[in-house]
Amino acid sequence: MAVAAKPRIHEVPDDLLAAIDWCYEQGWTDGLPVVPPVVDRVDAMLAAEARPREMVIAHHPATGLDLSLHAAAVNAVMAGCLPEYFPVIVAAFEAMDRTDFNFHGSTASTGGSAPLLVVSGPYAEEIGMNADVNLFGPGNRANGTIGRATRLILRNVFQMLPGISDKSTQGNPGKYSFCIAERARGNPWPLLCEAQGYDKGASSVTCFAGGGFFNVENHGGNTPEEVLGSVADSMANYGCISLGQSVVILAPEHMKIVTDAGWSREKVQEFLFVAARRSVEGMKSAGKYRDREYDTQHGEGAHALAMEGFMHRGLRPDDILVTMGGGDAGGHSCFIPSWSRGRTSIMQHQAITPPPAGIPK
Repeated sequence: MAVAAKPRIHEVPDDLLAAIDWCYEQGWTDGLPVVPPVVDRVDAMLAAEARPREMVIAHHPATGLDLSLHAAAVNAVMAGCLPEYFPVIVAAFEAMDRTDFNFHGSTASTGGSAPLLVVSGPYAEEIGMNADVNLFGPGNRANGTIGRATRLILRNVFQMLPGISDKSTQGNPGKYSFCIAERARGNPWPLLCEAQGYDKGASSVTCFAGGGFFNVENHGGNTPEEVLGSVADSMANYGCISLGQSVVILAPEHMKIVTDAGWSREKVQEFLFVAARRSVEGMKSAGKYRDREYDTQHGEGAHALAMEGFMHRGLRPDDILVTMGGGDAGGHSCFIPSWSRGRTSIMQHQAITPPPAGIPK
């Protein structure tokens, strides 16, 4: 196995703007200015981790390159992160390092995926993440810089360079930053970290190789079937229906309609799985039908809710991550598809280890 690159000290101009331009010249940016990774800032970032700085936390199978805690810290500084954000970045790469995530395919494919990070549990609030108004938009340092650090690590450590090793046909704005917190306030369901089996009080980050963002607007639906029918229709559009997984973030207005009727997360997942479907004839008319995909969904071990003559999105209801996020006002939920039409990347989650005692949060 390859080893992580050894840390290097570079002598650069004392002038801040000149140092920023120097980082551009090295090819270390995502197109936006970065914070020069001076030694004291990198050391402060590493103080949020109890393990040795040379420890490898992720490996890229195609490039043979390893991610050390030190390299992660350097890129976190460049992204503008505070030290208390670093445990989220570390946990995310430990999750994405698992084989089922398909680290290489999800970063190199023409599909244009970006790692979506969903942070669940009390740590999100402790570090000031946004789970509320403008959830996927700008304005929050933690959300923006954690997501950006993920991209800079992919670029600078694993050398997934746009147009060279990253072959996205059209790309995805999430490639700049794609990180949110699950909304705990007013959430009627167990949080994701609880549903994932972590201890009470623990937090987690879920990593999903996500495609483009679909806004699902429904201001007229008054029943779960009406609201979720709109979501399912987005999930089943011919442009992206596949055997892949899905993320659905319900706005509080929509969540209230769903849960006031007594629907659990599991019932919502089952409804969406059944409703997010297209007929075989329709799939053929769009040039999207493949025998092997149908056989996978309806063959041995098929889920009981898979309907003959139809292709559903995913293989089973729990392929759909569903939770709440966004502001109180507005009937705008969203759906985020997987990056490919197959089962080439499976979402992963990891517990977040808070900083050692004495490190400010």
